[in-house]
Amino acid sequence: MSRLKDKIAVVTGGSAGIGFATAKTFIEEGAQVVITGRNQKNLDEAVGKLGGQATGIRADAAKLADTENLVAQVQSKFGKVDILLVNAGVSFQEPVGQLTEEVFDTISDINFKGAVFTTEKFVPILNDGAAIVHLTSVSAYTYATGTSIYSASKAALTAYSKSAAVELAHRKIRVNTVAPAMTETDMIYRGDLGTEEVHNFLKEKFMPFNRFAQPEEVAKLITYLSADDASFISGAEFTIDSGASVNAVRL
Repeated sequence: MSRLKDKIAVVTGGSAGIGFATAKTFIEEGAQVVITGRNQKNLDEAVGKLGGQATGIRADAAKLADTENLVAQVQSKFGKVDILLVNAGVSFQEPVGQLTEEVFDTISDINFKGAVFTTEKFVPILNDGAAIVHLTSVSAYTYATGTSIYSASKAALTAYSKSAAVELAHRKIRVNTVAPAMTETDMIYRGDLGTEEVHNFLKEKFMPFNRFAQPEEVAKLITYLSADDASFISGAEFTIDSGASVNAVRL
């Protein structure tokens, strides 16, 4: 297939998880892809797996200087960009009443500030008619113990995305959000939610399909929204969670 033939795509946080799966799908659809990550070793390994259509640029989404350098390198090598997937993100669990400034700042700086300024800095080099996809989460509108700041960061990004969709419409640039539930990536095996016992409980009680998403399933949705097939879709939120966010807990 070649829905993205000759397109230039940038995927932040593309060395693992949903970002890597999407970069792989973009390449299979004909795109040249730039992926970013904070760890050079992991980034190099991901580029090696993706092959000649991939370029890796080390960048920390929390650092504006890194983002500006990323944009400058992409512009120097490719000129303009057709697809921007803002995927880089972090998740930590802390209960209300025990929140720390360190966790608040880390989550906010990457998930919201970093995502916003990645978009802002890329806008000048996006082609008219380009597609922006912000990876959010069902946590933006469903809530669980310990996720208050993570949820708030994703809700804030959703609000920014809708405003961006309106304000960039004159250039036919489309801005949409994709909100997965728990997906089989390294991230879900960290912290208090990372045990097999917790995962089995969540699958049994909250996930209608009794499983988590696969990164490739999310990647297919992002790819659709990035292609010309979705040329009249902007300002929309796409939930991909097997119905978990509307599911009554099965006790």
